[in-house]
Amino acid sequence: MLQMLLIMLQGSVVSLEVFFLTLLFSLPLGLPVAAGRMSKNIFISQITNVFMLIIRGTPLMLQLIFVYFAPYHLFHLSYDRFTAAIIALSINYAAYFAEIYRGGIESISQGQYEAAKVLGYTKTQTFFRIILPQVVKRIIPAMGNEVITLVKDTALVQVIGVAELLHVAQTTSSRLFSTMPIFVAGVFYFIMNWAVSVAFRLIEKQLSYYR
Repeated sequence: MLQMLLIMLQGSVVSLEVFFLTLLFSLPLGLPVAAGRMSKNIFISQITNVFMLIIRGTPLMLQLIFVYFAPYHLFHLSYDRFTAAIIALSINYAAYFAEIYRGGIESISQGQYEAAKVLGYTKTQTFFRIILPQVVKRIIPAMGNEVITLVKDTALVQVIGVAELLHVAQTTSSRLFSTMPIFVAGVFYFIMNWAVSVAFRLIEKQLSYYR
């Protein structure tokens, strides 16, 4: 049992690496995507809409396979599976985060922009000093849902051979002829999601300054 838990812990480390690296790249990447979605330039907004439609309209598993295999078949370029997993997940989640950002930004009343303009704020100052703090507070619940989903979606990277938690659990289960590793993996995912839920609850509490 101890040996099995140690193996599962190694797999969970890979899952956590995928999780944190995906957040590291997808959270900032979602901002320019959201800006493109809201752009008044028809060409930019249409290109962004097509991108969003493709990413949100196709399975993440298919995107993982495409990102890993397509560069080799199209350009004879190859890179490791872990990198491919991070690229695919980051692009996928950037699209979803972009919609959350857009919803938060568009929920701010136009009067606040006008008031900031009267006070002499530039557009950049208005966004970062007035709009963005309010947007962050409003999008926390939706962001929490997406981040919890990301924890579970890390299991999909096994489709391109990344040995994350569920992959390790399935391999161990086959070797031991037991379903126990699968249930243990479920406990690991539950603990990770519980930690994410607690973290976002604390963030919401810290940002509840209007109450």
